[in-house]
Amino acid sequence: MTGRLVALCCIVFAIVNIVFELTDHFADGPYAEYVSAIAVMNWLVVGLKAMGAAVALLSVSHRPRLPPAVLGVLLWGAFAMLGVYAVGSVVQAVGMASGLVGTPDQIDLAGVGYVLFFLLLAAGYGVLAISYSRRFGLRKGVAVLGVLGAPVVLGVILLAVPMLLAALGLMPMP
Repeated sequence: MTGRLVALCCIVFAIVNIVFELTDHFADGPYAEYVSAIAVMNWLVVGLKAMGAAVALLSVSHRPRLPPAVLGVLLWGAFAMLGVYAVGSVVQAVGMASGLVGTPDQIDLAGVGYVLFFLLLAAGYGVLAISYSRRFGLRKGVAVLGVLGAPVVLGVILLAVPMLLAALGLMPMP
């Protein structure tokens, strides 16, 4: 059940990004000058969420179509990437609540829900990764590779891609 629920969460969350794009959600307002860059990032994230759904479903399939070690690395990577992202968001919220960065009034119910969603999704991938690793008797190196690769992927998504978009003129330079 966990695999299907995690996959469903990924797909529903991808639909949010698709709706943003179909409705030109960011075309007006404070992010208007970033609309091209946001579109690139939105579609990149839609692809990652679709891949995440596929990985979750493959992990509970009776006949996964990927070698066990590859799927294990992807599961552990998804767990670690979402975990690092969610914990970073929690640290940011603590900074806001304490007044170190921003202000406490920047924390709203939607933001708290967003962070909780990512924490639960990370936990779901953790359950899938542990279960899959046990079922296929994967070595600890598979988990280590996935966990160590996750910050690299997150860094590419959150740092390298925006830098590339700025260099290409799709978003203003900081």
